[in-house]
Amino acid sequence: MQPLIDNARTFGQRPEEFAGLAQGQSPEVLFITCADSRVVPALITGARPGELFELRTAGNIVPPYASEHPTSEAATIEYAVEVLGVQHIVVCGHSHCGAVGAVVRGDDLNAVPAVRDWLAHAADEPKCSDPADPTVAEAVQHHLLTQLLRLRSYPCIEKRLQADQLRVHGWYYEVHTGAVREHRAETDTFEAL
Repeated sequence: MQPLIDNARTFGQRPEEFAGLAQGQSPEVLFITCADSRVVPALITGARPGELFELRTAGNIVPPYASEHPTSEAATIEYAVEVLGVQHIVVCGHSHCGAVGAVVRGDDLNAVPAVRDWLAHAADEPKCSDPADPTVAEAVQHHLLTQLLRLRSYPCIEKRLQADQLRVHGWYYEVHTGAVREHRAETDTFEAL
């Protein structure tokens, strides 16, 4: 913890670098990814403060849209699209995902009931031919495509996509190599960016 505190102390000693941020934000991209500490959107993309609007959830899950039962995730997505006017949304899954791995392996999650219920509520069971694969790559990629479909069903997303005012991207990040691949709809494959 101490290195983090030390950096936080010196971070604020460069106010001139951040003064412009007080004027507001206008990020071009909403970046939806897992809360996993190994996945750092700004590090992966090289983004500076104000360039990414981030949504981090266990398993990069986009819950089904239900206006009668709003979620923090739905509110964040709606705000990014309707208020901030983002032009791109990236949903980024990653290798070695604990949430997807737990679903694939059928782990007993009774000791963590909030996690159990989140995964049961929001995640279809991902396809996986080898549940013993520690990367759970196949399952994560399948899961990612499910999240993209859910995202596209949100009314604000649907409207912007039809108006050609928004693009949605599916990325797969390998934590063990740093490689990023994007889903290509035309070939239904994940290829290097």
